[in-house]
Formats: sequence, C-alpha cells, structure tokens
Amino acid sequence: MRVIAIDHGTVRMGIAISDELKMIAQPLEFIPAEPFSGFLDRFKALLQEYEVELVLLGMPRNMDGSYGEASIKVREFEAVLKKSITIPIKTFDERLTSVQANRALTQGKVKKKKKRQSVDAMAAAILLQSYLDSLA
Repeated sequence: MRVIAIDHGTVRMGIAISDELKMIAQPLEFIPAEPFSGFLDRFKALLQEYEVELVLLGMPRNMDGSYGEASIKVREFEAVLKKSITIPIKTFDERLTSVQANRALTQGKVKKKKKRQSVDAMAAAILLQSYLDSLA
C-alpha cells in the first residue's frame, strides 16, 4: 500500500506517490484543479491504480507557523475531499516545498515551460518525502 500526496493549488494540483515500502517519493503528475469533478475522477483513478492507503495533503503555513488564508482554502478542499473518498486524509506542513521544487528544477536546467508543468508534482514529492522521512 502506498501514500499519495497532493500539493493543492487553485490552477493545478501536484500529485506524488510513494513506493510500496513508503521510503521514496516520486512526482507523478499534475491534475487541473477545475473542474473539480474532473480532478476528482482522475484522483480516484490514481487511488485505485496505486492501491493507496493514505492521502497526504500539504497544509500551507506562514513562516512563523501560523495559518493564513491559503490554509483556509486547503481545509475547505479537505472537507470536500473527505466526502468524496473513503481513504484517510492527513495534512502535513508544506512550507517552502514550491521554493525547493523550483530550485531543484532550475538546477536541473529544466526549460521554463516544462518547469511550470513539473513544479506542482515536484512540490508534492518534496512534501511526501518529508512526511516519509518523519516516519523513520
């Protein structure tokens, strides 16, 4: 069984998946956030395909640890998602994951257009890897 991670966004949702041993995270894809029904259909297909046991949802926090406006949107998304799937959902601090993803893609000399498409899934992978490392 695996863990799947979502880097929530208003335009795209980055998706990452763990290996079966829950040791290594890898970027999977991004799914357009709208229409929500389209996101949900694709996400449910991934849950089934990868036999997921936990959904990890990135929770944005301010640098001082407080919750801001973005976290309210993620909480609302979490509530809707909980009504749509039966798999447990856990939130995890996602501070600086997008910054790290952008930096890694820039260092890897990924072209600008490809980077825009890859950054969300990469941020989800960084989030998921942080979570997996915290279990060890």
